[in-house]
Amino acid sequence: MPYDSKKELERVTSYYNEDHLQKRFSAIVTGETNAGKTYLLRSARLPIHVDSFDPGGTKCLGNLIRTKDNPKGQIVVDTTFEHEDPFKPTAFAEWMKTTEIRMRTGYFEMFGTYCLDSLSTFSDAVMNHQLKSAGRAGESPMHRRDYNPQKTFVVNYIRKLMNLPCDFILTGHLKQYEEVKHIDSSSGIVRKEVWHRLNVTGQAVITVPLLFDELYVIKGKGEDRNGPKREMLVDSLGTYIARSRLKQNGLLDAIEEPDIKKLLAKAGFNKDDKPALEPLKGGE
Repeated sequence: MPYDSKKELERVTSYYNEDHLQKRFSAIVTGETNAGKTYLLRSARLPIHVDSFDPGGTKCLGNLIRTKDNPKGQIVVDTTFEHEDPFKPTAFAEWMKTTEIRMRTGYFEMFGTYCLDSLSTFSDAVMNHQLKSAGRAGESPMHRRDYNPQKTFVVNYIRKLMNLPCDFILTGHLKQYEEVKHIDSSSGIVRKEVWHRLNVTGQAVITVPLLFDELYVIKGKGEDRNGPKREMLVDSLGTYIARSRLKQNGLLDAIEEPDIKKLLAKAGFNKDDKPALEPLKGGE
């Protein structure tokens, strides 16, 4: 069949228009401890499913979590993966098996947002799995022998999660780096350059963010009688790295309020929740 340039143009355009990934929101949300990364989920599209690898990390979602005492809760939290014994690791293997089943059965169709919380502890579980596979559970990782497989697992499974039919939020911790730039010979005063980057193994600090549309950093900006105040960096270079493909249309500022739905509305994306989950059977 001869090549038809007009039909090819129509095919490419049609594929783009029907590609859900072009309309889906994906973000890495980073920050220091207690910055409010997981708390930000309160403003994401409901219902929400969270796979938690951070022990106790989702307690801040409190009254929104689906439990027998809160059967109408619209945030489902799987804490199965929080309980890990490095000498007998099971978390990552169980997560792989469970995720495959959920994707195959259309489980994620029910949700407006999926969250993996967090990249740092998820990566630890992947490393525990790698060491177990190598017959060295609980031992220190060897450089290329262990870190390369770990990085490959992390990147490949995040790529897989990119195909979910809902928004995808990955939380991550920051690692602080320091470099001495100058020491005053008379006063002894040290001038340092300090910067923060995503806390993940090796080149994954570059490859993982490239998979996401958005890379946000939540920072504190003081407090008042009501408690700490926070802001979200959407575009930043230097001490913190943040970027936004949504910002390229000029609708977002470099610093935004930590509120996903408000940000989506401002950028012209769908901010509506999906239909609510049916109340938990047997709940009170």
